[in-house]
Amino acid sequence: MADSNPPEAGSAARSPGISWSELMAIDSRPAPACLTSDHYTYLGSDPLPAERYTSEAFAQAEREKMWPYVWQFAAREEDLPDEGDYVVYENAGRSYLISRQADGSVRAHHNVCLHRGRKLRTQDGAADKFTCPFHGFTWNKDGSFDSMPCAWDFGHLPKERLHLPEAEVGRWGGYIFLREEPGGPSLEDFLAPLPEHFKRWRHEECTTVIWVAKEVPANWKVTAEAFMEAWHTVVTHPQLLPFSGDCNSAYSNWGDNVNANLVPFGILSPHIDAEGRTQQWIVDEFVKYNGRSGDNYEASDNPFAVTVPEGKTARETLGAAMRAAYAAQTGYDHDDATDAELLDALVYNVFPNFAPWGGFMPNIVYRWRPGKTADTCLMEVRILARGKQGEPLARGVPLHMLGPDELWTAAPELGILGDVFEQDMANLPFVQEGLHCSKNGRVELANYQEIRVRQFHQTLDKYLNGEAGKQG
Repeated sequence: MADSNPPEAGSAARSPGISWSELMAIDSRPAPACLTSDHYTYLGSDPLPAERYTSEAFAQAEREKMWPYVWQFAAREEDLPDEGDYVVYENAGRSYLISRQADGSVRAHHNVCLHRGRKLRTQDGAADKFTCPFHGFTWNKDGSFDSMPCAWDFGHLPKERLHLPEAEVGRWGGYIFLREEPGGPSLEDFLAPLPEHFKRWRHEECTTVIWVAKEVPANWKVTAEAFMEAWHTVVTHPQLLPFSGDCNSAYSNWGDNVNANLVPFGILSPHIDAEGRTQQWIVDEFVKYNGRSGDNYEASDNPFAVTVPEGKTARETLGAAMRAAYAAQTGYDHDDATDAELLDALVYNVFPNFAPWGGFMPNIVYRWRPGKTADTCLMEVRILARGKQGEPLARGVPLHMLGPDELWTAAPELGILGDVFEQDMANLPFVQEGLHCSKNGRVELANYQEIRVRQFHQTLDKYLNGEAGKQG
């Protein structure tokens, strides 16, 4: 993409009001470098073609030229903790069996019988062998061929030719990744600088306590991009404005694959009239919102229903309450945790579809996968919670797959998040429809607050043009 404006046009613009860097400077604890460095790089101001979201030919190009060459978040360690446990992972026209081996390692094999092509498994489970339900061809969990009925009729197929095709596996922070085609950057290089940033937040000490998914009638990129910026809050999520610095957020982008949106909570949005709004009012609105009972909410049992001491801010007071609550829940010392790490939405994205939140509170993890057409996708939301110090991690909860006519609010385990997601869903189908009928066929992006979207598309172009991955 060519730059239609000079870098100066996009590099300096920021919302009025307190900045993220100013918030870090007054945090009650010294902030780590990953939260204080401004790593924004201007990437141009050109529009995107709308057909990137609507064209079946473009979706096919993604399936052929991008998906096989990227590291894909496929499972969490707690999804398959014991020997023989396996997970069925499917994406972009491929199906894989991710299985725990006897030595604790994890392997990923294509989930297709090499006889007549039936999927070997359609659901997660545990097994030492995978037997095809059609004709009984059987494989060991390491992918080696075991046996078949009527072997006398297959003398032309030696066992070596019947090893299940295998994908590369990488593991980091409790996450299991696979890459279909070998070669290209290591997982650590692909994720950088994410592993360095997340050393403090130790997702390997967490387990999945909530996992909900739903098919969305919009392209997977349309859906993912709704979670790449915070400034839609002013119209889509106005209930968050009394305690959310929506356009005070910081945006960073590193290289091709990683970016972040750091959204402060416990402060008043610049879109709210500050006259007469006290620090206590901000806390009360935060607690009322999280209580889900509107103006009649009784806060007496909420640990965050605190009184702001004289000379303190709502943000500092809420941070202190969360610091104490999370220490009590987990047994870990949170004394050096910043208010930001206990309170804020520290939303990272890894190309193409993996979005873990940082910080010490229960962490949201998003994943989006393309649907059978360019107009649909699967959106998944996990919540990770830190295990109790000194105790073994619990097995992750199973996926709660919502039906096509169910709302996100039909998953009560999501709490208030279900309402927030429904507000997003009220936009996404009409974004998809609008892109199809756009007269000028262009999508215009903000220079700063939508930098993550622009970086995403520029990286995607590198795969489609053969400049990234190992293709041929």
